[in-house]
Amino acid sequence: MLVLYNSNAGSAPGADVDALRTYRGVELVACENPDDTIAAAADAARTGHDVVVAAGGDGTIHLVANGLMEAGGSAEDRPALGVLPLGTGNDFARTLGLPLKQPVGAAVEALGHASTRTLDLIRVSHPDGEGQTQYAVNACAGGFSGAVDEILTDDLKATWGPLAYLVGGVKALPALDGYRTHVTWGGGPAETVDAFNIVVANGRTAGGGRPVAPRASPEDGLLDVVLVRSGTGLDVARLLARAAAGDYLNDDGIVFDQVERVAVTSTPGMWFNVDGELRTNDPITFEVVPAALRVLVGPGYQAAPPEPGATSPV
Repeated sequence: MLVLYNSNAGSAPGADVDALRTYRGVELVACENPDDTIAAAADAARTGHDVVVAAGGDGTIHLVANGLMEAGGSAEDRPALGVLPLGTGNDFARTLGLPLKQPVGAAVEALGHASTRTLDLIRVSHPDGEGQTQYAVNACAGGFSGAVDEILTDDLKATWGPLAYLVGGVKALPALDGYRTHVTWGGGPAETVDAFNIVVANGRTAGGGRPVAPRASPEDGLLDVVLVRSGTGLDVARLLARAAAGDYLNDDGIVFDQVERVAVTSTPGMWFNVDGELRTNDPITFEVVPAALRVLVGPGYQAAPPEPGATSPV
């Protein structure tokens, strides 16, 4: 089992990394920066590894998945992606049904008995991407979510853990203005809307377990797009309460659709994060890549979304 971790990512705690070194059959590779992580995953794919494991949070998983996508023409030609959830939010791991609170040795053992499913990814393109194709595994979020990510730092995450997202949100709200946003759904005409927040999702949660796209399935060949309207007496507390109950997509302040492609242009420029990392405030396009990558899933994995209000298995 080849395990990649970003030694400077602020995730994958040192004690867990030390424990991984003690397990037979585990080849542990430290990557000093994002480019190294992508390159190591791509090299592993080209040299015939069956499984490449990302040890860390959603950012590390994102990098490993992008490296694997550089090799092979289909999911069957690429190694399977495994996940050791050692990050702060671990949102993609939640969708995968992986247990989050267990010793690292138990997590390694669980991967050895995991099932394999072929999952979709999100292709992300924007003008400052320098022509490079980028893939998201979990979710991309702009507007309020982007403003929070401008505030979040590694120190804030290290100090507050999952509560860092709440602390960042409190700091972002006073300076947040509405966005005049043009959204193109699929191949249709652009629709103009005042947006407070936009989430384009493959997984179901973001920000450490917040159910931002509770109806998402990473196997349905569709993106779940959730747009929160601004300027309409938006009650953030009400939306958060409904989100916790799993039914906020029916709220009057929400526009929800499932599409293969969505493009967003905004004034002012809406900052988007991709799998939790701030990327751009340029016009941006998201497209689903069906059945892109084989992924090891846990016993709690459900391809179809759970019913509203159902208890998460992880």
